Amino acid sequence: MSERKVLTKYYPPDFDPSKLGRNRSKSTGPKKLQTVRLMAPFSMKCTHCGEFIYKGRKFNARKETSDEKYYNIVVYRFYIRCTRCSGEITFKTDPKNMDYECEKGAKRNFEPWREAKLAEETEEERLDRLEREEAEHDAMKELETKVLDAKTEMAIADALDEIRSRNARIEKAEKEGTKTDVADVADVVDDERKRQEEEDAEAARRAFERRSLLDLGEEMIDDEEWEAAPPAAAPIPTFTKQVKTKKDASAALGIKKKPVQTSTPPVPAFTDPPKPTPAKSAVLLDGYGSDSD
Repeated sequence: MSERKVLTKYYPPDFDPSKLGRNRSKSTGPKKLQTVRLMAPFSMKCTHCGEFIYKGRKFNARKETSDEKYYNIVVYRFYIRCTRCSGEITFKTDPKNMDYECEKGAKRNFEPWREAKLAEETEEERLDRLEREEAEHDAMKELETKVLDAKTEMAIADALDEIRSRNARIEKAEKEGTKTDVADVADVVDDERKRQEEEDAEAARRAFERRSLLDLGEEMIDDEEWEAAPPAAAPIPTFTKQVKTKKDASAALGIKKKPVQTSTPPVPAFTDPPKPTPAKSAVLLDGYGSDSD
């Protein structure tokens, strides 16, 4: 019976191993990527659907050797799929920072090499960067700037209207044959404004006078009289205790009470107890010594 597993093979005497050739078929199609099992090296957010992928989640990734090198260190690229939308996410190794770099399909939540860049920047650069970030993200500041711009536009429009009215007044005066100077026009405008303010103040004063307080019959005392005669001391108030009467709640509830009798019961008169008669006691003593019973 022959052996199941051949341990020795027969080589003929005319065997020439140099004549054996390796028939390797050259693949003309795309390079086949190697499938590896790995964990996510950093937490990321998918740009397609917004799904968060935490660090350490396992994936069946396709591994590719890129043409990039860092000091003769090969850079590898990995392709994974989002767990929610199946969008392709690509990241590669970063030998320079001893980390990984996200290329497309996702956004890294935290990049540690940014801290080194922040430490290298100066205070002025840091302040400029913070101002730019605040200007980009501060909605209230944008609203304030819009309000200020609107106020300046209104002020400019008012100034233009005033200039136009002044020019129209000057042209009208020139047509009538009277010469007016710009300074005179400005004085007229100022006088008109002052007159209007005085009229407003007078109207406000009259309105407050109408709302004056009632006459309480108080006497006006001058300062000299007040200093000469000091005010009299106020009398000391006295307080008396008032006894409150109790309300009859039974009448409100419809309960009738029996009238209470105020008459007191008669007091019994105390008299001396009656004294025993001596005859009866003598009879008792006489019978005690007899032998008849």
